[in-house]
Amino acid sequence: MEMFYASLLGFFLLVVFLSLNFLFYKQKAAANGNLPPGQTGFPVIGESLEFLSTGWKGHPEKFIFDRIAKYSSYVFRTSLLGSPAVVLCGSAGNKFLFSNENKLVQAWWPSSVDKIFPSSTQTSSKEEAIRLRKMLPNFLKPEALQRYIGIMDSVASRHFASDWENKDEVVVFPLTKRYTFWLACRLFVSVEDPNQVSKFEDPFGVLAAGLLSVPIDLPGTPFYRGIRASNFIRKELLTIIKQRKADLAEGKASPTQDILSHMLLTSDENGKFMHEADIADKILGLLVGGHDTASSACASLVKYLAELPEVYEGVYKEQIEIAKSKAEGELLNWDDIQKMRYSWNVACEVMRLAPPLQGAFREAITDFMYNGFSIPKGWKLYWSANSTHKNPEFFPEPYKFDPSRFEGSGPAPYTFVPFGGGPRMCPGKEYARLEILVFMHHLVKRFKWEKLIPNEKIVVDPMPNPEKGLPIRLFPHKA
Repeated sequence: MEMFYASLLGFFLLVVFLSLNFLFYKQKAAANGNLPPGQTGFPVIGESLEFLSTGWKGHPEKFIFDRIAKYSSYVFRTSLLGSPAVVLCGSAGNKFLFSNENKLVQAWWPSSVDKIFPSSTQTSSKEEAIRLRKMLPNFLKPEALQRYIGIMDSVASRHFASDWENKDEVVVFPLTKRYTFWLACRLFVSVEDPNQVSKFEDPFGVLAAGLLSVPIDLPGTPFYRGIRASNFIRKELLTIIKQRKADLAEGKASPTQDILSHMLLTSDENGKFMHEADIADKILGLLVGGHDTASSACASLVKYLAELPEVYEGVYKEQIEIAKSKAEGELLNWDDIQKMRYSWNVACEVMRLAPPLQGAFREAITDFMYNGFSIPKGWKLYWSANSTHKNPEFFPEPYKFDPSRFEGSGPAPYTFVPFGGGPRMCPGKEYARLEILVFMHHLVKRFKWEKLIPNEKIVVDPMPNPEKGLPIRLFPHKA
């Protein structure tokens, strides 16, 4: 009973806070004149439930396109996640937000992120992300990633041998999450013992659930459990980091073996190295971000390849030619990846129809005008991948699966944005490309398959995932 009253009190305080926040911005909006067309919906919650529910129902673009049609405008106002917000649609909206990063807008995350990912240096998650983005490119650029393709191939081979082969049926989404998580553990911190990976796997699920929950830190709530899971993983990472420092000093570890070694040996512009606790924070964030979006893309690939046999045959033909060119036990390399052109076009078309990153929020850091409308300082701005991905203006017959859209120079700038764009484009874009292509290679050279739930839909919560996990029946290729 005490826990019930504590939860009730926490919920009441949250509602009061959001109400005051909503009234403050409503008064400020009234003083700002020519706002974009739109409405703020219900007090406090605004239009958040409709925004989220269209994704839960499998049609995340509906929230966007309904309002574009209603207001005859590619920019409209709403209220999301307790804050007044403006949604910028189309390639022009994407270009504006991506090119004005840290000029008119900046990244925005809910305050709950700082509680689950607290910084050891007492800076915000926003500042930490900027620091991390300066460090990662050297590790994640294509020429640096080339040396890890063989490792990806080995991890994928073990994954399929243990979790797919000799099985008549599998549920795909949990397996794609396991594959990308194993890969992240191996390439980020050189953890590859299945028992050690499993030790991290369950707490990461709890942590992810906490990130997407109401931020009430009371016993029993997902947010409470998420914070504690974060603390547990960070403690384990610190043990790994201390051991790695010792191994590097004794020459038992390589400076280029993973992101952890890279972080330990890379100084900032002032010659300072990161503290161990700071590195643990960064690795934790990378492990979360490094596998969720790719696992969603891999699961969606399995779905579409099951539904489109002619597309499957094109991918199979390309991948089997590569497999036949390899000697027994020879691993994939950079040249093999470059030959996977049709496979990558297929993967891009999958990410167009089911973008792993649906969009993202920014915050206005000053008052400014956009398309003749006033955008007040402090308001949130949202860009949506679906505002271009599923718009016939940018992709004719947008719901038709057509990998040829990505041949030649591909789509027009700022229309295909599964990884964002501008200064905040996902730094792991090339890493994601490699892990997706290696997954496709191992999948199609081993199996054909069929869906066990023919009409299973893809829901968005907050990334696309099959409603029932995508159970399939496997048909191994004959040797």
